[in-house]
Amino acid sequence: MNNIILLTVLLPIFISTIFIPYWTRRTESFGITIPEEIYYTDRLKKMRKQFVIFSAVASVILTLLFFIVISINDINDEIFAIYFSSLIGLYLIAHFSIYYYFHRKMKKLKQQEKWGSDKPQQVFIDTEFRRQRLNHSNLWFVIPFLISFATIAVSFKFYDNIPNQFPVQYNFSGEVTNWVTKSPRTVLALPIIQLYLILLFMLLNTMIAKAKQQIHAERPVESMQQNIIFRRRWSIFLIGTGIGTSLLLTLTQFFIVFSINPTVISYISIIFTFILVVWAIILSITTGQGGSRVKIAKGNSGEIINRDDDKHWKLGVIYFNPNDPAIFLEKRFGVGWTINLARPLAWIIFIVLIGTLIAIPYLLGV
Repeated sequence: MNNIILLTVLLPIFISTIFIPYWTRRTESFGITIPEEIYYTDRLKKMRKQFVIFSAVASVILTLLFFIVISINDINDEIFAIYFSSLIGLYLIAHFSIYYYFHRKMKKLKQQEKWGSDKPQQVFIDTEFRRQRLNHSNLWFVIPFLISFATIAVSFKFYDNIPNQFPVQYNFSGEVTNWVTKSPRTVLALPIIQLYLILLFMLLNTMIAKAKQQIHAERPVESMQQNIIFRRRWSIFLIGTGIGTSLLLTLTQFFIVFSINPTVISYISIIFTFILVVWAIILSITTGQGGSRVKIAKGNSGEIINRDDDKHWKLGVIYFNPNDPAIFLEKRFGVGWTINLARPLAWIIFIVLIGTLIAIPYLLGV
């Protein structure tokens, strides 16, 4: 793989993780609940800068080691994929280790300083919140559905054009790495995956609207407006991603039917992925978790703080609360949503999604 292309793939991944402390809510720091005024103290500013530096150094060191290894060894595509996966895996381990160091440090500081112990804690719930338009309509997914059905129709109309053996996997150089035998089942593989992904995006879009209401108790009106904007922006992102992914898979399917140059598809895939990651980064920077970076006219600050529920967040990132009926809620560290692992339905949804993703290629023979 060209080194420039590799860096194009890696850079957005690193950026999206290195600067997480600046995108989370200001009432949470490294997975720990804090009063908002503490977020602006010099001590916490220093910790955020240190996290960025440590994570950046880890990404540079691991990337340099990766380039050294692949430059001194003559490797094939399979070995390259293993090395690249190892690079990403090692970085995620390093990133979590750095996070966990600051998480423990923050937890200790909170206990020592007794932050928020002098203020009453409160959970604010707006009964009108669900009446707001929290996401954009799932009807937008009619577009990728139509694209998928058109892909199926074109594939079978030109079924005879498809060779008896056609590629289903190829590297970034456009070289085929896996072939399958033509049959109605294998030809349907990509369109079926399209339909699965569309349904997944619809579920995620629904989750945005159904996710637990998390409103800042000290500034409820401002916080509610920010949260609505946060949900709507990510809803647009999901819809755009769903349509774009469907178009990309259709192009890949047409490569099989009409013998389009695979190198073109490879580069289009890289560009598409790069655009999505950059879009996600821009959203994170401009919106923040829960809309915390959205500029709204501020109301008066009160003398109350959000309820401290640190005990339900294992390691600051895993939510487990059997007394909370919510299935979906915002992440504590990062931007987006997670699930309440204490709810059986959350496990069922997770297992069905993963099981279906694994089963589709097997059932379709690809």
